[in-house]
Amino acid sequence: MAQAFPKSKFVGIDYHESSIAVAKERAKQAGVADQIRFELGTPRVLASSQEKFDLVCFMDSLHDMGDPLEAVWASRQAMTPSGALMLVEPFAKDRLEENVGPVARMYYSASAGLCTQNALSQGGRYSLGAQAGATQLLTILKEAGFRSARVAIETPFNLILEARP
Repeated sequence: MAQAFPKSKFVGIDYHESSIAVAKERAKQAGVADQIRFELGTPRVLASSQEKFDLVCFMDSLHDMGDPLEAVWASRQAMTPSGALMLVEPFAKDRLEENVGPVARMYYSASAGLCTQNALSQGGRYSLGAQAGATQLLTILKEAGFRSARVAIETPFNLILEARP
């Protein structure tokens, strides 16, 4: 994104210090290090910031967070009035029995063994579980104070949602 939008500034947030180090190195290699600031922490750092953002993105990460509701709430607090949230999550149907096929099997296996365990290890209020369908994701966005939220794109691999303050 930094290469595509060279006049924009970006902030990357992660609670995993090694991931921040890798991201800094990759930004440097891509020639965009001057456009990106990385912070060690959770999305709560956004809510306490005086900075306001036009776009907040969760790229295949909300389901890995120990408190996804707090994460989207903090994002909402950090947005400009005309801002937007883009949420990219692994594709899943709302009902367990609708999640069939090779992609669903792969996602459920990975999520149960890695993602859910990671989220639970963070000690948040709750996790999204093995898979979160559009209804659960939209509910979280509404509970976090977004006035509008919708599924913008659905592919066999991802749900992409848009939310507005």
